Amino acid sequence: MTVSSVGAPLWRDRQFVLLVCARVISVLGNGFARVALAFAVLALPGANAGRLSLVLACQALPQLVFILAGGVIADRISRSRLMVLADALGAGAYAGLAAMVLTGHAPLAAVCLLAVAAGTATALFAPAMEGLVPLIVPADRLQRANGLLRVGTNSSLLLGLAVSGVTVALVGAGWALALNAASFVVSAALTAQLRVVARPRKKASGWTDLREGWQEFASRQWLWVVVAQYAVVVAALNANVGVLGPLTAKQHLGGVRAWSVIVAAQAAGTIAGAGLAVRVRVDRPIFVAVLCTFPAAVPIALLSTEAPVWLIAAAMFGAGISSDVFNVLWATTIHREIPDRVLSRVSSYDWFGSLAFAPLGLLVAGPIAAAVGTSRALAGCAALVVLATAVALLSPQVRTLRTRPRCAIPERRGQVAAHWKKIVRLAFPGRR
Repeated sequence: MTVSSVGAPLWRDRQFVLLVCARVISVLGNGFARVALAFAVLALPGANAGRLSLVLACQALPQLVFILAGGVIADRISRSRLMVLADALGAGAYAGLAAMVLTGHAPLAAVCLLAVAAGTATALFAPAMEGLVPLIVPADRLQRANGLLRVGTNSSLLLGLAVSGVTVALVGAGWALALNAASFVVSAALTAQLRVVARPRKKASGWTDLREGWQEFASRQWLWVVVAQYAVVVAALNANVGVLGPLTAKQHLGGVRAWSVIVAAQAAGTIAGAGLAVRVRVDRPIFVAVLCTFPAAVPIALLSTEAPVWLIAAAMFGAGISSDVFNVLWATTIHREIPDRVLSRVSSYDWFGSLAFAPLGLLVAGPIAAAVGTSRALAGCAALVVLATAVALLSPQVRTLRTRPRCAIPERRGQVAAHWKKIVRLAFPGRR
C-alpha cells in the first residue's frame, strides 16, 4: 500500500464540481430529513411509535423493491436526466410532507404514500449516481474522485445531523422538511447542467436487461462474494446502530448524550477515512477493502462489555475510517471493472444484495435482546461481522484481483484503438 499525492486537481473540472455540489446539498437536506421526519410524524394527532415505524417502513421498502428497476432504467436512458427526475420526485414528496405537517392535516395514508415516493426517488437515484461518475471523471482519477465525493457527502451529512435538531426546535419539523425539499430542487438544478454523452436507445425488454445485469454480476466471484458478506455485515450493523447500541447506552452508559458522542465519532471517522482513501494506492483493492471490514466489529464488542464511552467512541472513529476506505476502494473497483453499458444494473444488484437483510436486522434485534440479553446480542453481531468477513477472504478473486486501468476492459479496447487511429489520421493526413 502506498500514499500518493500526484494528479491534477479535480476542482478545476466543472462537471465534477457540479456533481459534488449537487450531492453535498442533497445529502445536507437528507441529514435534516432523518430527524425532521421522525419528529414530524410524532407531532401529528394520534401519533405513536407504531405509526412512526409504519411511515419509516414505507420509506425504506421501496428502496429495496425498486432498486433493480432503477438500475435497468439508468442503463437505458441518460443517467444525469434520471437523477434530475429522482430529485424532482424527492422534492415533491418532502414538499407534500412539509405542507401536511405545517397545516396539521396529515392523513396516515397520505403520509405513507409520500414516504413511498421518497423511497422510490432514492431507488431511482442511487444506481444512476453510481454509473455517472465514470462518465465525467477520467479513469486514472476515479479513486480520487470517489474519495472527494465521500469527503463532501460525509461532511454534509454530519453537518445536517448536527443542526437538524436545532432547526426542528427553532422552526418546527414542517419547515425542516421544507428545507429538505428545497435541497432536492437545488440538486436537480445543478445536476441538469451536467453534459453527458447521450446513450444509445435499447430495443431489448426490461427483463432482458435485468438478466444481462445478473449475468454480469454473477460472473464475477469477487463481486457477489463481497455483496453476500455485506448482506450479513449490514444486518449486524443495523441491529447495533438502530436498536442494541441505543439500548446499551440508555441502560449502562448514561443515555442519549453518550450515544450521540459515539455516533458523532463514527461520522467524523468516515470523513477522515474518505480523505485517506483519496491518497491510498493499493494493488489488491478488494482484498484491502474486505480487511477494512474487521474494525467494524470492535465497537460492537466493546458495547457488549459496557466499556467506557471514550473507548467505544475511539473504536467507532476507527471503524468510520476503515468503512470509508472500503467504500472508496469498492466503488472505484466497480467503476473500473464493470462495463459501462451494465454499470448501473450491476450497482443495483450490489445495493439490493447488501441491503437484503437490513430490515431483518432491525426486526429481530429487539426480540433477541429480550431473550438472551443485550450484551449477548451485541457479541453475536460482532461475531457475525468477523465470521462473514473471514469467509469472504476465502475467495481467490477477493484475495488476488489487482488494479487495472479501466481501458483494459474488453468493451473499451475498440474505443481506444479508434482513438489512436484518429490521432494517426490527423498526424498523417495521407495515410488510411
